[in-house]
Amino acid sequence: MDYHEDDKRFRREEYEGNLLEAGLELERDEDTKIHGVGFVKIHAPWNVLCREAEFLKLKMPTKKMYHINETRGLLKKINSVLQKITDPIQPKVAEHRPQTMKRLSYPFSREKQHLFDLSDKDSFFDSKTRSTIVYEILKRTTCTKAKYSMGITSLLANGVYAAAYPLHDGDYEGENVEFNDRKLLYEEWARYGVFYKYQPIDLVRKYFGEKIGLYFAWLGVYTQMLIPASIVGIIVFLYGCATMDENIPSMEMCDQRHNITMCPLCDKTCSYWKMSSACATARASHLFDNPATVFFSVFMALWAATFMEHWKRKQMRLNYRWDLTGFEEEEDHPRAEYEARVLEKSLKKESRNKETDKVKLTWRDRFPAYLTNLVSIIFMIAVTFAIVLGVIIYRISMAAALAMNSSPSVRSNIRVTVTATAVIINLVVIILLDEVYGCIARWLTKIFVGRPGDYVYIFRSFRMEECAPGGCLMELCIQLSIIMLGKQLIQNNLFEIGIPKMKKLIRYLKLKRQSPPDHEECVKRKQRYEVDYNLEPFAGLTPEYMEMIIQFGFVTLFVASFPLAPLFALLNNIIEIRLDAKKFVTELRRPVAVRAKDIGIWYNILRGIGKLAVIINAFVISFTSDFIPRLVYLYMYSKNGTMHGFVNHTLSSFNVSDFQNGTAPNDPLDLGYEVRICRYKDYREPPWSENKYDISKDFWAVLAARLAFVIVFQNLVMFMSDFVDWVIPDIPKDISQQIHKEKVLMVELFMREEQDKQQLLETWMEKERQKDEPPCNHHNPKACPDSLGSPAPGHAHHGGVL
Repeated sequence: MDYHEDDKRFRREEYEGNLLEAGLELERDEDTKIHGVGFVKIHAPWNVLCREAEFLKLKMPTKKMYHINETRGLLKKINSVLQKITDPIQPKVAEHRPQTMKRLSYPFSREKQHLFDLSDKDSFFDSKTRSTIVYEILKRTTCTKAKYSMGITSLLANGVYAAAYPLHDGDYEGENVEFNDRKLLYEEWARYGVFYKYQPIDLVRKYFGEKIGLYFAWLGVYTQMLIPASIVGIIVFLYGCATMDENIPSMEMCDQRHNITMCPLCDKTCSYWKMSSACATARASHLFDNPATVFFSVFMALWAATFMEHWKRKQMRLNYRWDLTGFEEEEDHPRAEYEARVLEKSLKKESRNKETDKVKLTWRDRFPAYLTNLVSIIFMIAVTFAIVLGVIIYRISMAAALAMNSSPSVRSNIRVTVTATAVIINLVVIILLDEVYGCIARWLTKIFVGRPGDYVYIFRSFRMEECAPGGCLMELCIQLSIIMLGKQLIQNNLFEIGIPKMKKLIRYLKLKRQSPPDHEECVKRKQRYEVDYNLEPFAGLTPEYMEMIIQFGFVTLFVASFPLAPLFALLNNIIEIRLDAKKFVTELRRPVAVRAKDIGIWYNILRGIGKLAVIINAFVISFTSDFIPRLVYLYMYSKNGTMHGFVNHTLSSFNVSDFQNGTAPNDPLDLGYEVRICRYKDYREPPWSENKYDISKDFWAVLAARLAFVIVFQNLVMFMSDFVDWVIPDIPKDISQQIHKEKVLMVELFMREEQDKQQLLETWMEKERQKDEPPCNHHNPKACPDSLGSPAPGHAHHGGVL
């Protein structure tokens, strides 16, 4: 054994000795069926559990029980009917049934053990609480005789121990498996066959702790709230389908009688084209670019505010039910790897500065770290920029190549083909780099892409892409749908299902090679801690929250361009809940139970996204869709109060003789006739005007309307969202009443206890006083009561006659 192994063994011996001094009981098992791994089983006796429960101020149920406030009258009947209706979708778990009685909880105290129900000490502290207590001792206990002080997290990071985890209750499947909470969770929660049932949140909290219980409770509330959003989104989409044939602008674009010749989409290789060839795109864009999408944007902003308020109320109910109302969270423990590196660097710094006994950090000390960070950031930005730029060049090149195709069907679907293939490339890039699409490409986005004869070019060779005559909203919809659906499908199927199963298979094959020939028999005879060691370690809830936060962003930020996003999110989350549940129950080691009363910083992130969604949707509606230009035309330029003539109003004219040298089409007679004037989508003066190709006054009218809409929409929706926050109280009234009732009952309980103590003390003092007093007889008449030692009123005293 080398020096490092000796050092690790030395640290283990000292650390385990300190654990024994802390009161824990250790049981070693070196003869295991896993090659090269030894186990130390830790047990916490009753006195240690009581001591730590008092230190941690764990609220435990007392003997006192009280009635929970029940609804009465009509509300009680409604709740009864709803309970009967929802009974088939309720999990068959005792903790999920409505209760009318609740035990009064109080922070555990060894001096007040008589208040708690200790009839069964083995079940008073459940497995979740015991694992929490033991892990707190493991974090607090240090190994001080080594180079520097180390707790369990540092020991794990330095490889002194391979893992530290609480055990699962038992197996979750099999004919002869004993009934336990893990098996119950698997049957009623972690199977795809129970996707339609509510989650047994109380049992999840009982088994995994409050922090994980709150995550699944939040995910359940979010999924439930997606149901009304999905219904409204479907209605908006169906409205677009129903009014597609009545949309005048798309009808005008599809009308071949207008014979509108459009300017080329690229230089030289692209020819002139008919506007009617973009008929399909124009009709499809109406599905997502119609007046109903504005309503849906307002609805989703209010939905986001309502969701946050609903979650706060649900969170307060869970805090009350889980006895967390007075709980104050501690700061998170530093990450083990980070803590180990900090300690190691501190140790090296101290050894270098022993002579001066001072630690001096100059700019030379910090410069390498700053330079490394700067180079890394610049490199990542360069990579992202190169990818985004490559996709833009691909779109331009592909559009030019397809435009040269002789097939009319291919040329008519250029926009959809280029957009779809480019977005698929973006999707692959997003998954590989785990970056959000478009972060680096913002500066490339310009309000104007130029005009025929004066386009904006990249590297003086590639012409910037312009929106189709039907508008840019359809392209944004295609991007969002492919990225959202593709990310969810690949993320769920590949990363959350495929990769864990592959890792499990690799571990199984590795253990099979290291085990003796009777491997199958060894697997059957393995102890619980050996089976759990082969499971994946718990890596925290950050990836789970992050996945849902990104989805929430898709649902709220760009809902104006993709009203079906809530529906796809709902379908994904129905699977996601059971997928995560199965992962926690069957594929992960049991996490250490952590107390928490909220979801932490994620709530502020969700709230920020909800506020940002209002602004982004305002700009999407205003600048990406044709909603504002249509309103401006309808109320300012329409001659008959209809949308007839809108398409012609949005198109400007260009004289083909004004093309720059080398940019005119190579085959100008591709349409069969000579083109003198072509049209393009913009608000500019015609070529026969004095200020030809300058921005027209119509553009400024539309721009003013766009900006006015952004201001009005943003402030109105923000006001409505804040009004929803103000109207809905954070704490449900019945919960606030129950909390007040608990405080009153707790005061009464302690007052009664003090009275009982006072009565016992007075009784004891009276008995002691009577012991010290002389007996009552004729020798000591003063010690006798009045009936014997004093004459009765109106009668003479007869001395000592009895």
